[in-house]
Amino acid sequence: MGSAAFSDVLESTREVGTSRFSATRIADVLGVPYQDLAAWAGVHRNTLRIHPESPRLQVALRNLMRVLSAAIAVQPDTARAFFMVKNEPIAAFRHKTLMQLVQEGRTDDAVDYLESISSGFVG
Repeated sequence: MGSAAFSDVLESTREVGTSRFSATRIADVLGVPYQDLAAWAGVHRNTLRIHPESPRLQVALRNLMRVLSAAIAVQPDTARAFFMVKNEPIAAFRHKTLMQLVQEGRTDDAVDYLESISSGFVG
C-alpha cells in the first residue's frame, strides 16, 4: 500500500455504484480475513456479502475509516498506519489496539488519541 493518499484508499473501499463502504474491500485493504472483520463489526460473516448495506456494518466501517484517516495523519505510510491501528498496543488504553477501541464503541477516544499524537502530545 505504501504512501497512497487516504482519498485513494477511501475510494478503493467504496462499493462500486453506491455511496457505501465495501466490507470485503476494506478487509482486503487491511489484510484481515472476512470472518474476522465480520466478528469485529458484530455481524454474521455472510452479512459482508449478502447484506453489505446493513446499518450496523456500515457504522462499524465508517468508524474504522475515521480512525484510519486519523492514523494516516500521524503516519503517512498507509501500510504502517494500518499496522498501527490493527496491532499496536496503547498503554493509555490498557494496551488495547485502536481497532479494539473502535470495536468497543470508543472511536472518538481513538481519534482523540491520534490527534494528540499528531499535535505532539503523547500521554
